[in-house]
Amino acid sequence: MSRHFTNPIYLSERVENIIKNSEFLGKGNNGVVYRIDEQTIIKIFNEEKVCKKEYEVLRRSKKCTAFPKVYGHGRFYIIRDYVEGIRLDKYLNKNEFNFQLAESIVKLIKDFKKLHYKKLDIRCKDLYVQPDYSIKVIDPKNNFDREMPYPRHLMKGMHKRHRLDKFLSYVKEIDPKLYGFWSENVFAYLEQIENSK
Repeated sequence: MSRHFTNPIYLSERVENIIKNSEFLGKGNNGVVYRIDEQTIIKIFNEEKVCKKEYEVLRRSKKCTAFPKVYGHGRFYIIRDYVEGIRLDKYLNKNEFNFQLAESIVKLIKDFKKLHYKKLDIRCKDLYVQPDYSIKVIDPKNNFDREMPYPRHLMKGMHKRHRLDKFLSYVKEIDPKLYGFWSENVFAYLEQIENSK
């Protein structure tokens, strides 16, 4: 297996051998991902600081079951659990919300707050829906650096797929106070976007 990245980063012989014997899964803005075996992947980052930030989020979130377990890391790589399931954006393109899924998302955002995240938000494409409607997180970013007190980007993704109203109706059942805060903020945000067109 050849490298699917050309940036001149130094990786140990051990890590290079892991890559050679792994299946290429994909490439994103921050690096490339290879599947080592049924359970684990290795993510090679373009920048050391991005790797360090993602590792720190995963390390500090290890008690939350929604996050993948880390098995090893270095300056430019993280070895962690392989996350199965259906990406939330793709799931919502074909499926309605149900109560269990909405409850899982609310629990996740509340867990973010318990973990002292400044950014209580995540993209739809960074969440994977499991068969039992629980949620798994991939690619956590800037959770301790950027401030966002509600899941704005996440709900914008739901709105784009015409699923926001259903989601919020479940949030109202689960936690009326949270519903008031989230709905007020997201509808003001969506109106602002509409008015700027």
